[in-house]
Amino acid sequence: MSLIDFILNVAGLLLWLNWRAVAPPAAAPAGAAGLALPRRADPPRARWRYLLGLLALLLGRAVFYWQAGPGLKWDPVIRLSFIALPFRSDLPGRMVLFSVLSFGAMLGFFYLCLLLLSSVNASVSDADPAQRLVRLHLGRLKRWPGGVKWLLPLLVTMALWCALHPLLLRIGMVPPGSTPHLLAQGAAIGMAVYGALEFPVVGFLALYVVNSYVYLGDSPFLSFVNTTARGLLRPLRRVPLRIGRVDLAPLAEMALVMLAAEFGRRGLDRLHDRLHL
Repeated sequence: MSLIDFILNVAGLLLWLNWRAVAPPAAAPAGAAGLALPRRADPPRARWRYLLGLLALLLGRAVFYWQAGPGLKWDPVIRLSFIALPFRSDLPGRMVLFSVLSFGAMLGFFYLCLLLLSSVNASVSDADPAQRLVRLHLGRLKRWPGGVKWLLPLLVTMALWCALHPLLLRIGMVPPGSTPHLLAQGAAIGMAVYGALEFPVVGFLALYVVNSYVYLGDSPFLSFVNTTARGLLRPLRRVPLRIGRVDLAPLAEMALVMLAAEFGRRGLDRLHDRLHL
């Protein structure tokens, strides 16, 4: 069931992106076809069908989870750092809430990845079709200062947690707490969000290593992977990590990112224990 939920979240994300589709201001550059960069946005009425499709997907799968979950003894859990939100599959309202929050988590992760790509490839021109697509989906946010953009996930997470807490408290999923306690919880969850960047960073670097030693072809996607990986490796370029023809910088950065993510999780766990969050 968890795999089905993930696949349906991906389908929902595609519907969201089609609803949010915007037309590029100029003709698509060479190679854009391989990345499915749209030449023209759908008419407003046609685009609204994608939003209605997304709403139908979220509601329809909630009904499916309610019907199938109890028989499979499946009670999903959404983990927010040290906070686990369990959902009883025999309650239709809980399944609707889970369906919305599960998709919201994937949508938030997607935009977090866009922020990463926007920052790492800030100097890459719009001639790169993938980077152009990243900026199109970020919209006005792409022009914001880097520090503000990176503070945004923390602030949005805190705001969402404070907004959802009364509902979660009413249905008995979380214990009551004071306003400072609630803000501290939101801040801790918001800091944990950045740990999710471990996966795209390690993924890009791993593909870069493979592509450096095994010819995988010449495609816009692999070109974008190489460009992004070189941007990620920029902080280590002054460190002598090359032995002959072997560049150890990608492996070193992957290890550093995974260590930082692990220490971050342990630090948040200790913060939870000390502050009783």
